[in-house]
Amino acid sequence: MNIKSLEQMEKIVNSSNTLFWDGWSVINRYRSEKGRTSKYGAYIDGKWYMTRKFVPGKNGWDIPESFINAQTKMER
Repeated sequence: MNIKSLEQMEKIVNSSNTLFWDGWSVINRYRSEKGRTSKYGAYIDGKWYMTRKFVPGKNGWDIPESFINAQTKMER
């Protein structure tokens, strides 16, 4: 799903425990031992995580619909 509005993307990130800002990009990060061997792994504060980066393009951020909670869907 494409999110074109910065305000809407901020609401999505603020409502999630796994999404974080990295400049204009949004990072999905969750703890997983699979991070040890994955090219998407990251070692942060002594723990392994899996990460996925969503970089904005000309149509905004293309993120999975599962990250959009019911409240954010109603506001669209």
